[in-house]
Amino acid sequence: MCDAYTPAGEPIPTNKRYNAAKIFSDPAVASEEPWYGIEQEYTLLQKEVKWPLGWPIGGFPGPQGPYYCGIGADKAFGRDIVDSHYKACLYAGINISGINGEVMPGQWEFQVGPAVGISAGDEVWMARYILERITEIAGVVVSFDPKPIDGDWNGAGAHTNYSTKSMRSDGGYNVITSAIEKLKLKHKEHIAAYGEGNERRLTGKHETASIHNFSWGVANRGASVRVGRETEQNGKGYFEDRRPASNMDPYVVTSMIAETTILWKP
Repeated sequence: MCDAYTPAGEPIPTNKRYNAAKIFSDPAVASEEPWYGIEQEYTLLQKEVKWPLGWPIGGFPGPQGPYYCGIGADKAFGRDIVDSHYKACLYAGINISGINGEVMPGQWEFQVGPAVGISAGDEVWMARYILERITEIAGVVVSFDPKPIDGDWNGAGAHTNYSTKSMRSDGGYNVITSAIEKLKLKHKEHIAAYGEGNERRLTGKHETASIHNFSWGVANRGASVRVGRETEQNGKGYFEDRRPASNMDPYVVTSMIAETTILWKP
């Protein structure tokens, strides 16, 4: 994997790694050892019709409910692809830490992390590349669109779990709540950088918060930012930014969270 520059030595516009590396190499950020766990959702599509795998052509499967973490040929579509991807990522040295079937049939997720700093972006991009290669072999199309099917179907996100050394240490819960307050103040800026088409996904339904409002809560899947129950009980830990879309650039999202929560002084 490499990042690209113009002949004059300037990073090309799509080289988002350049700025991210600057933020992560800032001594204030580096000393906080930011950890990330990224939940990458995606949808497998039938190649000829661009319709989800396992869905009847021109029709719809039964309503959502039995598919999340589901098993069985009538609920899990494309597991051979998912398992092959998992094994290939492990072989490649990517810190992939899990997979699961998602709420919408034909939709899946893999998790990358915990990864420190810039490596989170590197590993997610490589895991996406490997997924494209595996689906190509299988003759299936992978979509990172945040709302591939309109209507009463879940969208696809890239929930970003995050912690710093201070958050993981005793008294970290106060650090977490003040970081969340900072994220609230920069909600618009973050939303603008969190992926294209996200307004179709962040509606306030289907386990999302509205794109227009910032909210957070403990064990709340309908909030912009979720804090785990265990984190609240332990008084330290991590939180999850649920706003990023499945097509987000992990370099942009991870570095922006670090910049807002560590470097920015409101």
